Amino acid sequence: MHYRTMTINDYDAAIALWSESEGVRIRDADSRQGIEKYLLRNPGLSFVAEAEEGLVGTIMAGHDGKRGYVQHLSVADSHRRLGIATRLVSLCLEALKNEGIQKSHLMILPENEAAQTFWASQGWAYRSDILLYSFVNGDNHNV
Repeated sequence: MHYRTMTINDYDAAIALWSESEGVRIRDADSRQGIEKYLLRNPGLSFVAEAEEGLVGTIMAGHDGKRGYVQHLSVADSHRRLGIATRLVSLCLEALKNEGIQKSHLMILPENEAAQTFWASQGWAYRSDILLYSFVNGDNHNV
C-alpha cells in the first residue's frame, strides 16, 4: 500500500470512492472547485491510499488555527480490515499535530454505525454536550 498527500488530481477517483461508500454524503462543497480550494487552504493535511488498482482510501482534514476537522475517511470495500483507515487517520493526525493542532472534530451521519464503531475504536469520543448548527450563505439552503 502506498500512502501520499492528496492532490486535486485525485478528485475523480475520490468522488468515485465516496459515491460507492455507505455513510458518505457528497454535497455541493465537494465539487472539484470546492475540493481544490480546500486542499490549497490546508496543504499536506489530506491523504490517499493507493493499491495496484488505484486509489482505495481517502481522508481529508483542515483546521481553523485552533481545532482540526476530519472528513471523508473512506476505504474501498475490497480493502477494508487491512489497517488502511487506521493508517490514514494516523497520517492525518500527525500532520495536524505538526500544525500545532491538538484537538480535532469530525461529523458522522447518525445512520452510519460502521463509522461510529470505527471512530470509537480509535479513541474518539462521542459528544452529547454540544449541538451543531449550520448555515448556508447563498441560494442553496441544502445543509
